[in-house]
Amino acid sequence: MATVELRFSALPEHVRTARLVAAAVARRAGVDEAVLDEVRLAVGEACTRAVGLHQSGGITAPVKVALIEEEKQFSIEVGDEAPRAAPGDRVPGSGADDMDAEEDEMGLAVISGLVDDVEVTAGEAGGLIRMTWPRTPAAATVG
Repeated sequence: MATVELRFSALPEHVRTARLVAAAVARRAGVDEAVLDEVRLAVGEACTRAVGLHQSGGITAPVKVALIEEEKQFSIEVGDEAPRAAPGDRVPGSGADDMDAEEDEMGLAVISGLVDDVEVTAGEAGGLIRMTWPRTPAAATVG
């Protein structure tokens, strides 16, 4: 299992770099060319979400991206260190938090629309979005 790790300061200008790196590594890992745009868009959305969570929470730790090449699949994990309650534990009517939660839910909906296999976890230590795509059989034997 080959892994590429990327860490970047929680600044919007670094999201583009993360998207480009993710697409390049996905291509090399054998993800079908037809879904590379989906990879770029999903990674951009996940990284933008993580940057927003870090900035709104005053968190100076970097956003973490892991690009994981496995035998039959390629996964990307985008992690943040923004502590929060698990989805559904939020109390409605809390003003700005409601707006942030709506934006967060919309971002997750976009990612879910782009990627068939998505896992989202969140807790006191932060959150993680894991997105997985199949590798093409021919690419699995190359390299």
